[in-house]
Amino acid sequence: MAQAAAYEFKPHERPTLPGSPANPDHPKARRIAYFGIGVLIGLAGGLGSALVAVNLPFAQGTLGLGPDEATWLTAAYLMTNTSANLVLVKYRQQFGLQPFIRWMLGIYVVATIFHLFVHGFWSAIAVRAAGGLAGSALSSLTVLYLMQAMPATKRLAGLMIGISVPQIATPLARALSPSLLLSGDWHMLYWFELGLGLSCLAAIVALPLPPSERVKAFEKGDIISVLLLVPGMAMLIAVLSQGRIEWWTSRPWMGYALAGGLVMVTTAFVFEHFRKSPLINTRWLGTREMLRLMSIAAAVRILLSEQAFGSVGLLTAVGMTNEQMVGLNLIIIAASIAGLVTALVTLNPANVTRPITISLVLIAIGAFLDADATNLTRPENFYLSQALIGFASVLFLSQAMVIGLARTLLAGPRNFVSFIVLFSMSQSLGGLVGGALLGTFQTVREKMHSAEIVQGIVMTDPQVAARIAAGGRLVARTIGDPVLRSAEGAAILSQQATREANILAFNDVFLLLGILAVCAVAWSILIRWRIVRSGEESPLVRLQRMQQAAAAAATSPSPAADPTPSRTSE
Repeated sequence: MAQAAAYEFKPHERPTLPGSPANPDHPKARRIAYFGIGVLIGLAGGLGSALVAVNLPFAQGTLGLGPDEATWLTAAYLMTNTSANLVLVKYRQQFGLQPFIRWMLGIYVVATIFHLFVHGFWSAIAVRAAGGLAGSALSSLTVLYLMQAMPATKRLAGLMIGISVPQIATPLARALSPSLLLSGDWHMLYWFELGLGLSCLAAIVALPLPPSERVKAFEKGDIISVLLLVPGMAMLIAVLSQGRIEWWTSRPWMGYALAGGLVMVTTAFVFEHFRKSPLINTRWLGTREMLRLMSIAAAVRILLSEQAFGSVGLLTAVGMTNEQMVGLNLIIIAASIAGLVTALVTLNPANVTRPITISLVLIAIGAFLDADATNLTRPENFYLSQALIGFASVLFLSQAMVIGLARTLLAGPRNFVSFIVLFSMSQSLGGLVGGALLGTFQTVREKMHSAEIVQGIVMTDPQVAARIAAGGRLVARTIGDPVLRSAEGAAILSQQATREANILAFNDVFLLLGILAVCAVAWSILIRWRIVRSGEESPLVRLQRMQQAAAAAATSPSPAADPTPSRTSE
């Protein structure tokens, strides 16, 4: 990746924002190569987190961790991944795109190599934290490469694809994990990820992004904001990750961490509000339109926890493992791709909110379809519902990102950092809040159903006696003592009661999500009605009009026009 001193950009080739690559007219073969590299980077970055998240029980056994310690692995990743954009976007703007790529890919490859030598808890935490930093950078690179793969008129399509590709990583990790773990070696996951990382590095060296423009982005006040936001967000993520595992009221540190995190994040936003050049523009983010967008994005992200927590949790409760769920995850991947294609084909600049309402309707249908599970439910029973939710998740996310970016560009490039940081926070924290709320609700409902079931189990009931005797016969070959056999039969019956209570609790979770999704549908329809009534124009239409006016002004002859300036680039 050679370094050049300066570049002359034509008006239509100039980077949209500092730190982003220029947009030259590429030949078709090069666009195809950019597309392939972008997809590769997106999958590699997403799999880094997903392979660990979907195999936490395996990690517990291999590293000798308890459930609470294993959860810290995903928490450490999210702590750095959520906060990384605070610094990385400005780093790219000030120091250039190529140094950003080299450092971030280097960290990703080194972190993956270290995974192969990790055998302790704290070393695993450190490696996961480094992986979160690199994963945030790879998400940005995915979007940049895929936008280069598109002509100028289709650049929004590159953005939508770049946002959607990492969403496929979790079902893909569940589909691939059984084959990778066939030998019983936990490190096979990281040999695979290392291969992806080295492939990304080779591809980027072979076809680098066009140069970017640089500006002075960092300010002294940014240090205070980062020192407040990073540990504050980390404490909130720690509480949300561990709350339902260690239980919210049983660990004093959770109360201190929650209070400290809220105080630090609030202080950071107050500090940013009164800065002359804020890192996060709270005045713009506090506008009605942006608050509405972020609220909907976070709410839908909570509802999408149905797929990550609900269906997988229920199947796990009835004894299914990743091996039995390969077909289900392949269907989710196919449905997600179909959702992306639908979003690209049906993108209507005049009505970009309709797909969000459709997504909410599909989530509600999928949740209600899942609400009648029994102990005979198997992955095949979730094919339709999870396909609907997978389709809806990508359809929603791609549209929401387009709306947010359009509003950002209309408000001015200086708000780009604010939007990226808050959108990533809304998605990460929305997913954590969703998992925490649903997990807590499921636990509470399981205790209630368990109490109701146990109350109906009395030894004088002939059916209960028959079930205990049947359980005793299952262990008759290994246990000769009739008293012990009876005790084992009672223990088996207790396990069956707990399983049934868990199934009923998951059904309650699905019903709750369905009701919340219906409320969200009504909310989105109300918002759309108010927009139509007020005559508010779509942000995408306004952005297109602004870009067309700028292009017309650039191409029209003007004797007073300045020559194309030389821009500092890498």
